[in-house]
Amino acid sequence: MPVAIVVLQGLGLMACLGLGLMLLLLELQLGRAPRLGPNPDPGPLQASFLRLVIPVYNEASNIVACLDAALASQNPGLAWELVVADDGSSDATVALAQARFQSEEANQANEANESNMANHAVAGPTRRLLDVGPRPEGESWCGKNWPASQAAALEWPAGDPSAQWLLFIDADVRIETAALQAVLQEVAGVTAAGPPVDLLTLAPRLECGCLAEWLVQPIVASLLGLGFPLKRSNDPADATAFAAGPFMLFRRSAYEAIGGHRAVAGEVVEDLALAGAIKASGHRLLYQLGVDLVRLRMYLDLASLWEGWTKNWYLGVDRNPFKAIGSALVVLGGFSLPWLLLPLALLDRSLGLIGLVAIGLQLAIRLWSRWRFGTPLRYWWLAWLGGLLIGAIVPASIWKTTTGQGWTWRGRSLA
Repeated sequence: MPVAIVVLQGLGLMACLGLGLMLLLLELQLGRAPRLGPNPDPGPLQASFLRLVIPVYNEASNIVACLDAALASQNPGLAWELVVADDGSSDATVALAQARFQSEEANQANEANESNMANHAVAGPTRRLLDVGPRPEGESWCGKNWPASQAAALEWPAGDPSAQWLLFIDADVRIETAALQAVLQEVAGVTAAGPPVDLLTLAPRLECGCLAEWLVQPIVASLLGLGFPLKRSNDPADATAFAAGPFMLFRRSAYEAIGGHRAVAGEVVEDLALAGAIKASGHRLLYQLGVDLVRLRMYLDLASLWEGWTKNWYLGVDRNPFKAIGSALVVLGGFSLPWLLLPLALLDRSLGLIGLVAIGLQLAIRLWSRWRFGTPLRYWWLAWLGGLLIGAIVPASIWKTTTGQGWTWRGRSLA
Protein backbone atom coordinates (compact mmCIF):
# COMPACT_ATOMS: atom_id res chain seq x y z
CA MET A 1 0.00 0.00 0.00
CA PRO A 2 1.45 3.41 -0.96
CA VAL A 3 2.80 5.48 1.90
CA ALA A 4 0.56 8.41 0.93
CA ILE A 5 -2.55 6.25 1.39
CA VAL A 6 -1.37 5.10 4.80
CA VAL A 7 -0.70 8.70 5.87
CA LEU A 8 -4.12 9.83 4.69
CA GLN A 9 -5.77 6.91 6.48
CA GLY A 10 -3.98 7.91 9.68
CA LEU A 11 -4.98 11.56 9.31
CA GLY A 12 -8.57 10.59 8.57
CA LEU A 13 -8.78 8.35 11.61
CA MET A 14 -7.34 11.16 13.74
CA ALA A 15 -10.06 13.46 12.36
CA CYS A 16 -12.73 10.94 13.35
CA LEU A 17 -11.27 10.59 16.82
CA GLY A 18 -10.98 14.36 17.25
CA LEU A 19 -14.53 15.05 16.08
CA GLY A 20 -15.92 12.31 18.30
CA LEU A 21 -14.02 13.70 21.28
CA MET A 22 -15.25 17.21 20.44
CA LEU A 23 -18.85 16.03 20.45
CA LEU A 24 -18.41 14.30 23.79
CA LEU A 25 -16.71 17.28 25.42
CA LEU A 26 -19.28 19.71 24.05
CA GLU A 27 -22.05 17.73 25.71
CA LEU A 28 -20.16 17.40 28.99
CA GLN A 29 -18.98 21.01 29.18
CA LEU A 30 -21.80 22.93 27.51
CA GLY A 31 -24.77 20.67 26.93
CA ARG A 32 -25.18 19.95 30.63
CA ALA A 33 -24.05 23.34 31.89
CA PRO A 34 -26.63 25.49 33.70
CA ARG A 35 -28.33 28.11 31.55
CA LEU A 36 -29.49 31.42 32.93
CA GLY A 37 -33.01 32.24 31.86
CA PRO A 38 -35.91 34.46 32.93
CA ASN A 39 -36.65 34.40 36.65
CA PRO A 40 -40.38 33.71 37.14
CA ASP A 41 -40.23 34.41 40.88
CA PRO A 42 -37.98 37.44 41.46
CA GLY A 43 -36.83 38.06 45.00
CA PRO A 44 -35.24 41.06 46.72
CA LEU A 45 -32.29 42.69 45.01
CA GLN A 46 -28.96 43.47 46.62
CA ALA A 47 -28.52 46.38 44.25
CA SER A 48 -29.55 50.02 44.15
CA PHE A 49 -28.59 51.21 40.66
CA LEU A 50 -27.67 49.87 37.22
CA ARG A 51 -25.84 51.66 34.42
CA LEU A 52 -26.07 49.97 31.02
CA VAL A 53 -23.35 51.16 28.64
CA ILE A 54 -23.25 50.64 24.88
CA PRO A 55 -19.88 51.78 23.43
CA VAL A 56 -20.34 52.61 19.73
CA TYR A 57 -18.27 53.51 16.71
CA ASN A 58 -19.99 53.57 13.31
CA GLU A 59 -22.83 51.30 14.42
CA ALA A 60 -25.59 52.78 12.25
CA SER A 61 -26.64 49.29 11.14
CA ASN A 62 -27.04 48.08 14.73
CA ILE A 63 -27.81 50.89 17.12
CA VAL A 64 -31.58 51.20 16.66
CA ALA A 65 -32.28 47.48 17.08
CA CYS A 66 -29.92 47.34 20.07
CA LEU A 67 -31.69 50.27 21.74
CA ASP A 68 -35.12 48.86 20.90
CA ALA A 69 -34.23 45.67 22.75
CA ALA A 70 -32.74 47.46 25.76
CA LEU A 71 -35.63 49.90 26.09
CA ALA A 72 -38.15 47.05 25.93
CA SER A 73 -36.67 45.51 29.10
CA GLN A 74 -38.96 44.49 31.90
CA ASN A 75 -38.77 46.49 35.08
CA PRO A 76 -35.41 45.37 36.55
CA GLY A 77 -36.53 46.36 40.03
CA LEU A 78 -34.22 49.33 40.55
CA ALA A 79 -33.31 52.70 39.09
CA TRP A 80 -31.23 52.41 35.94
CA GLU A 81 -29.81 54.43 33.10
CA LEU A 82 -28.85 53.70 29.52
CA VAL A 83 -25.69 55.33 28.15
CA VAL A 84 -24.67 55.29 24.49
CA ALA A 85 -20.97 56.23 24.49
CA ASP A 86 -20.01 57.42 21.02
CA ASP A 87 -16.34 57.16 20.04
CA GLY A 88 -16.35 59.64 17.17
CA SER A 89 -18.67 57.87 14.73
CA SER A 90 -18.62 59.28 11.21
CA ASP A 91 -21.86 57.61 10.09
CA ALA A 92 -25.44 58.13 11.27
CA THR A 93 -25.00 56.35 14.62
CA VAL A 94 -25.45 59.47 16.75
CA ALA A 95 -28.42 60.80 14.80
CA LEU A 96 -30.18 57.44 14.97
CA ALA A 97 -29.57 57.12 18.71
CA GLN A 98 -30.87 60.64 19.30
CA ALA A 99 -34.00 59.94 17.27
CA ARG A 100 -34.63 56.71 19.15
CA PHE A 101 -34.26 58.43 22.52
CA GLN A 102 -36.63 61.19 21.42
CA SER A 103 -39.23 58.67 20.32
CA GLU A 104 -38.89 56.92 23.68
CA GLU A 105 -39.56 60.21 25.47
CA ALA A 106 -42.68 60.69 23.37
CA ASN A 107 -43.83 57.14 24.13
CA GLN A 108 -43.39 57.66 27.86
CA ALA A 109 -45.29 60.94 27.71
CA ASN A 110 -48.19 59.17 25.99
CA GLU A 111 -48.15 56.35 28.52
CA ALA A 112 -48.25 58.85 31.39
CA ASN A 113 -51.56 60.14 30.03
CA GLU A 114 -53.11 56.71 29.85
CA SER A 115 -54.33 54.35 32.53
CA ASN A 116 -51.93 52.59 34.89
CA MET A 117 -49.57 50.30 33.04
CA ALA A 118 -49.52 46.54 33.63
CA ASN A 119 -47.12 45.10 36.18
CA HIS A 120 -44.83 43.79 33.44
CA ALA A 121 -44.58 47.14 31.65
CA VAL A 122 -41.34 48.86 30.89
CA ALA A 123 -39.70 50.89 33.63
CA GLY A 124 -37.96 53.45 31.47
CA PRO A 125 -34.36 54.31 32.25
CA THR A 126 -32.79 57.72 32.15
CA ARG A 127 -30.97 58.06 28.84
CA ARG A 128 -27.66 59.65 27.91
CA LEU A 129 -25.87 60.08 24.62
CA LEU A 130 -22.24 60.64 25.52
CA ASP A 131 -19.61 62.07 23.15
CA VAL A 132 -16.42 60.69 24.69
CA GLY A 133 -14.15 63.04 22.76
CA PRO A 134 -10.70 62.33 21.30
CA ARG A 135 -8.40 59.83 22.92
CA PRO A 136 -5.59 61.36 25.00
CA GLU A 137 -2.39 62.01 23.08
CA GLY A 138 0.54 59.87 24.09
CA GLU A 139 -1.72 57.11 25.46
CA SER A 140 -2.55 53.82 23.79
CA TRP A 141 -6.29 53.08 23.74
CA CYS A 142 -7.62 50.17 21.71
CA GLY A 143 -11.14 49.43 20.57
CA LYS A 144 -13.99 50.23 22.92
CA ASN A 145 -11.81 50.72 25.99
CA TRP A 146 -11.88 54.52 25.71
CA PRO A 147 -15.67 55.00 25.38
CA ALA A 148 -16.32 52.32 28.01
CA SER A 149 -14.00 54.00 30.50
CA GLN A 150 -15.55 57.42 29.92
CA ALA A 151 -19.08 56.11 30.43
CA ALA A 152 -18.03 54.35 33.63
CA ALA A 153 -16.48 57.60 34.89
CA LEU A 154 -19.76 59.52 34.68
CA GLU A 155 -21.10 60.71 38.01
CA TRP A 156 -22.86 58.00 40.00
CA PRO A 157 -25.78 58.51 42.35
CA ALA A 158 -24.97 58.58 46.05
CA GLY A 159 -24.79 55.16 47.59
CA ASP A 160 -22.65 52.12 48.25
CA PRO A 161 -20.55 51.26 45.14
CA SER A 162 -20.84 47.58 46.02
CA ALA A 163 -24.61 47.85 45.45
CA GLN A 164 -24.24 49.56 42.06
CA TRP A 165 -23.78 47.65 38.83
CA LEU A 166 -22.20 48.44 35.48
CA LEU A 167 -23.29 46.46 32.43
CA PHE A 168 -21.44 46.67 29.11
CA ILE A 169 -23.07 45.32 25.97
CA ASP A 170 -22.04 45.67 22.32
CA ALA A 171 -24.20 47.34 19.70
CA ASP A 172 -24.60 44.03 17.85
CA VAL A 173 -26.21 42.49 20.95
CA ARG A 174 -29.95 42.08 21.42
CA ILE A 175 -31.03 41.46 25.00
CA GLU A 176 -34.35 39.79 25.74
CA THR A 177 -36.94 41.64 27.78
CA ALA A 178 -36.21 39.58 30.90
CA ALA A 179 -32.42 39.83 30.69
CA LEU A 180 -31.76 42.74 33.07
CA GLN A 181 -34.09 41.42 35.72
CA ALA A 182 -32.65 37.90 35.39
CA VAL A 183 -28.98 38.86 35.76
CA LEU A 184 -29.62 41.14 38.73
CA GLN A 185 -31.64 38.41 40.40
CA GLU A 186 -28.87 35.91 39.64
CA VAL A 187 -26.09 37.93 41.26
CA ALA A 188 -28.35 38.62 44.23
CA GLY A 189 -29.21 34.94 44.64
CA VAL A 190 -25.67 33.65 44.20
CA THR A 191 -24.29 36.28 46.54
CA ALA A 192 -26.85 35.42 49.20
CA ALA A 193 -25.75 31.78 49.04
CA GLY A 194 -21.98 32.35 48.99
CA PRO A 195 -19.18 34.76 48.10
CA PRO A 196 -20.38 37.86 46.23
CA VAL A 197 -20.28 37.91 42.44
CA ASP A 198 -18.18 40.74 41.02
CA LEU A 199 -18.38 40.00 37.30
CA LEU A 200 -21.19 38.08 35.64
CA THR A 201 -20.63 37.39 31.97
CA LEU A 202 -22.99 35.54 29.65
CA ALA A 203 -22.18 33.47 26.60
CA PRO A 204 -24.70 34.76 24.03
CA ARG A 205 -26.60 32.90 21.36
CA LEU A 206 -24.55 33.36 18.18
CA GLU A 207 -26.71 34.19 15.19
CA CYS A 208 -25.61 33.95 11.57
CA GLY A 209 -26.93 35.76 8.54
CA CYS A 210 -24.45 35.81 5.69
CA LEU A 211 -22.73 32.76 4.20
CA ALA A 212 -19.35 33.69 5.71
CA GLU A 213 -20.85 33.53 9.19
CA TRP A 214 -22.42 30.13 8.58
CA LEU A 215 -19.03 28.84 7.43
CA VAL A 216 -17.01 30.09 10.40
CA GLN A 217 -19.16 30.89 13.43
CA PRO A 218 -20.46 27.38 14.27
CA ILE A 219 -16.90 26.05 14.25
CA VAL A 220 -15.59 28.96 16.31
CA ALA A 221 -18.42 28.63 18.83
CA SER A 222 -17.45 25.00 19.44
CA LEU A 223 -13.77 25.86 19.82
CA LEU A 224 -14.51 28.67 22.28
CA GLY A 225 -16.77 26.43 24.32
CA LEU A 226 -14.00 23.84 24.62
CA GLY A 227 -11.14 26.31 25.00
CA PHE A 228 -12.69 28.22 27.91
CA PRO A 229 -14.68 25.73 30.00
CA LEU A 230 -17.32 27.29 32.25
CA LYS A 231 -16.37 25.13 35.21
CA ARG A 232 -12.73 26.18 35.14
CA SER A 233 -13.51 29.86 34.60
CA ASN A 234 -15.85 29.79 37.60
CA ASP A 235 -13.30 28.07 39.84
CA PRO A 236 -11.44 30.69 41.94
CA ALA A 237 -8.49 28.31 42.28
CA ASP A 238 -8.12 27.94 38.50
CA ALA A 239 -6.28 30.60 36.51
CA THR A 240 -8.62 30.14 33.52
CA ALA A 241 -10.59 33.36 33.09
CA PHE A 242 -13.06 34.08 30.34
CA ALA A 243 -15.49 36.90 29.82
CA ALA A 244 -17.73 37.43 26.80
CA GLY A 245 -17.18 41.06 25.85
CA PRO A 246 -20.68 41.47 24.40
CA PHE A 247 -22.21 41.08 27.89
CA MET A 248 -20.26 41.89 31.06
CA LEU A 249 -21.98 42.92 34.31
CA PHE A 250 -19.57 44.35 36.89
CA ARG A 251 -20.10 45.27 40.50
CA ARG A 252 -19.00 48.89 40.42
CA SER A 253 -16.68 48.56 43.44
CA ALA A 254 -14.87 45.59 41.85
CA TYR A 255 -14.63 47.31 38.47
CA GLU A 256 -13.01 50.35 40.04
CA ALA A 257 -10.74 48.20 42.23
CA ILE A 258 -9.12 46.59 39.17
CA GLY A 259 -8.82 49.92 37.36
CA GLY A 260 -11.63 49.26 34.89
CA HIS A 261 -11.05 49.67 31.17
CA ARG A 262 -8.30 52.20 31.82
CA ALA A 263 -6.15 49.41 33.28
CA VAL A 264 -6.47 47.44 30.02
CA ALA A 265 -6.48 50.44 27.68
CA GLY A 266 -4.00 48.94 25.24
CA GLU A 267 -5.57 45.47 25.16
CA VAL A 268 -7.39 44.53 21.96
CA VAL A 269 -9.08 41.53 23.60
CA GLU A 270 -10.06 43.52 26.66
CA ASP A 271 -12.70 41.08 27.89
CA LEU A 272 -10.15 38.36 28.62
CA ALA A 273 -7.86 40.92 30.27
CA LEU A 274 -10.67 42.18 32.51
CA ALA A 275 -11.70 38.64 33.45
CA GLY A 276 -8.10 37.82 34.32
CA ALA A 277 -7.81 40.97 36.44
CA ILE A 278 -11.00 40.11 38.34
CA LYS A 279 -9.76 36.64 39.25
CA ALA A 280 -6.19 37.73 39.93
CA SER A 281 -7.38 40.35 42.41
CA GLY A 282 -9.43 37.83 44.38
CA HIS A 283 -12.81 38.95 43.07
CA ARG A 284 -15.38 36.46 41.89
CA LEU A 285 -16.05 35.73 38.23
CA LEU A 286 -19.26 33.97 37.19
CA TYR A 287 -19.46 32.80 33.55
CA GLN A 288 -22.76 31.29 32.44
CA LEU A 289 -24.68 30.33 29.34
CA GLY A 290 -27.01 33.17 28.45
CA VAL A 291 -28.39 31.90 25.16
CA ASP A 292 -31.96 32.42 26.35
CA LEU A 293 -31.31 36.05 27.30
CA VAL A 294 -28.72 37.45 24.89
CA ARG A 295 -28.40 37.22 21.11
CA LEU A 296 -25.36 38.27 19.12
CA ARG A 297 -24.69 38.62 15.43
CA MET A 298 -21.06 39.62 15.08
CA TYR A 299 -20.49 40.19 11.36
CA LEU A 300 -22.60 41.35 8.44
CA ASP A 301 -20.35 40.15 5.62
CA LEU A 302 -17.10 38.38 4.74
CA ALA A 303 -15.02 41.56 4.91
CA SER A 304 -16.03 42.36 8.49
CA LEU A 305 -15.65 38.71 9.53
CA TRP A 306 -12.16 38.60 8.07
CA GLU A 307 -11.18 41.85 9.79
CA GLY A 308 -12.65 40.72 13.10
CA TRP A 309 -11.13 37.26 13.36
CA THR A 310 -7.75 38.23 11.96
CA LYS A 311 -7.76 40.92 14.66
CA ASN A 312 -8.52 38.52 17.52
CA TRP A 313 -7.37 34.99 16.71
CA TYR A 314 -3.67 35.27 17.51
CA LEU A 315 -4.39 37.25 20.68
CA GLY A 316 -6.92 34.64 21.76
CA VAL A 317 -4.17 32.01 21.89
CA ASP A 318 -1.84 34.30 23.89
CA ARG A 319 0.29 35.22 20.85
CA ASN A 320 1.61 31.68 20.88
CA PRO A 321 2.49 30.70 17.27
CA PHE A 322 2.42 26.99 18.11
CA LYS A 323 -1.09 27.24 19.56
CA ALA A 324 -2.21 29.35 16.61
CA ILE A 325 -0.87 27.03 13.93
CA GLY A 326 -2.06 24.05 15.94
CA SER A 327 -5.59 25.44 16.05
CA ALA A 328 -5.54 25.94 12.28
CA LEU A 329 -4.33 22.39 11.69
CA VAL A 330 -7.00 20.99 14.01
CA VAL A 331 -9.73 22.82 12.11
CA LEU A 332 -8.34 21.87 8.70
CA GLY A 333 -7.89 18.26 9.75
CA GLY A 334 -11.28 17.95 11.37
CA PHE A 335 -13.46 19.91 8.97
CA SER A 336 -11.73 20.11 5.57
CA LEU A 337 -9.75 16.88 5.25
CA PRO A 338 -12.75 14.48 5.49
CA TRP A 339 -14.32 16.01 2.38
CA LEU A 340 -11.03 15.68 0.52
CA LEU A 341 -11.01 11.98 1.32
CA LEU A 342 -14.27 11.31 -0.54
CA PRO A 343 -12.92 11.64 -4.11
CA LEU A 344 -9.78 9.77 -3.04
CA ALA A 345 -11.99 6.72 -2.55
CA LEU A 346 -11.24 6.11 -6.22
CA LEU A 347 -7.71 5.26 -5.11
CA ASP A 348 -8.61 3.40 -1.94
CA ARG A 349 -12.09 2.63 -0.67
CA SER A 350 -11.05 2.92 2.95
CA LEU A 351 -10.36 6.62 2.46
CA GLY A 352 -13.92 7.22 1.33
CA LEU A 353 -15.31 5.24 4.27
CA ILE A 354 -13.17 7.16 6.77
CA GLY A 355 -14.22 10.42 5.14
CA LEU A 356 -17.91 9.51 5.42
CA VAL A 357 -17.54 8.64 9.11
CA ALA A 358 -15.84 11.98 9.81
CA ILE A 359 -18.47 13.89 7.84
CA GLY A 360 -21.15 12.07 9.78
CA LEU A 361 -19.51 13.27 12.99
CA GLN A 362 -19.50 16.84 11.64
CA LEU A 363 -23.22 16.52 11.05
CA ALA A 364 -23.65 15.03 14.53
CA ILE A 365 -21.97 18.10 16.06
CA ARG A 366 -24.33 20.41 14.18
CA LEU A 367 -27.32 18.25 15.16
CA TRP A 368 -26.18 18.49 18.76
CA SER A 369 -25.96 22.27 18.43
CA ARG A 370 -29.50 22.36 17.03
CA TRP A 371 -30.74 20.12 19.84
CA ARG A 372 -29.08 22.04 22.66
CA PHE A 373 -29.12 25.62 21.31
CA GLY A 374 -31.48 25.71 18.37
CA THR A 375 -28.74 26.41 15.81
CA PRO A 376 -30.06 25.71 12.28
CA LEU A 377 -28.26 23.13 10.14
CA ARG A 378 -27.90 25.64 7.33
CA TYR A 379 -24.81 25.12 5.14
CA TRP A 380 -23.41 22.38 7.38
CA TRP A 381 -22.12 20.58 4.27
CA LEU A 382 -19.81 23.53 3.60
CA ALA A 383 -17.79 22.83 6.73
CA TRP A 384 -14.80 22.05 4.50
CA LEU A 385 -14.93 25.61 3.16
CA GLY A 386 -15.24 27.00 6.68
CA GLY A 387 -12.15 25.04 7.65
CA LEU A 388 -10.22 26.48 4.72
CA LEU A 389 -11.32 30.00 5.62
CA ILE A 390 -10.18 29.58 9.22
CA GLY A 391 -6.98 28.05 7.92
CA ALA A 392 -6.38 31.32 6.05
CA ILE A 393 -7.48 33.53 8.97
CA VAL A 394 -4.89 32.13 11.38
CA PRO A 395 -1.67 32.99 9.48
CA ALA A 396 -3.17 36.35 8.50
CA SER A 397 -3.87 37.05 12.15
CA ILE A 398 -0.31 36.13 13.12
CA TRP A 399 1.05 38.43 10.42
CA LYS A 400 -1.20 41.37 11.22
CA THR A 401 -0.74 41.16 14.98
CA THR A 402 3.03 40.74 14.75
CA THR A 403 3.75 43.40 12.14
CA GLY A 404 0.84 45.75 12.69
CA GLN A 405 0.25 45.88 8.95
CA GLY A 406 -3.46 45.83 8.17
CA TRP A 407 -4.26 45.17 11.83
CA THR A 408 -7.47 47.16 12.09
CA TRP A 409 -10.98 47.19 13.45
CA ARG A 410 -13.59 49.17 11.52
CA GLY A 411 -10.73 50.75 9.65
CA ARG A 412 -8.90 52.02 12.77
CA SER A 413 -5.32 50.84 13.14
CA LEU A 414 -4.57 48.75 16.22
CA ALA A 415 -0.81 48.80 15.77
